[in-house]
Amino acid sequence: MRRDAASNATRWLAQATRDLDDALFAAQGKRWSLACFLAQQAAEKAVKAFLYGRGRELVLGHSVDELLLEAASFDKAFEPMRPDGSKLDRMYVPTRYPDALPGGLPFEAFHEDDAATALAAARRIIDAVAARVKKG
Repeated sequence: MRRDAASNATRWLAQATRDLDDALFAAQGKRWSLACFLAQQAAEKAVKAFLYGRGRELVLGHSVDELLLEAASFDKAFEPMRPDGSKLDRMYVPTRYPDALPGGLPFEAFHEDDAATALAAARRIIDAVAARVKKG
């Protein structure tokens, strides 16, 4: 069953919003590495929502920065968000895997300030996408 672009965008944005809510929940529990990872996931899904809304049938990749670069080809307002994407990209692997850091474990290596940075970046991206998905 093929969904239309608007429906697909709405679904991806809804999941992005829920992932951000889950990231906030994790941060309240001082699960900093998990909050960082979920913030990255939220932003990734939000930008994918935007791209699906622009008619893309398949959006692959996990780099928020690269997805924002593609989104900027449709709307230049995404270009200045790329530093947020880069920050979130750095949280994709090392927040989850015990062998991704040179010593220590993700739950020991990430802290409240990391989570605050990730949450703020994800919120800016989601808000920008939400404004554009609703406009159509």
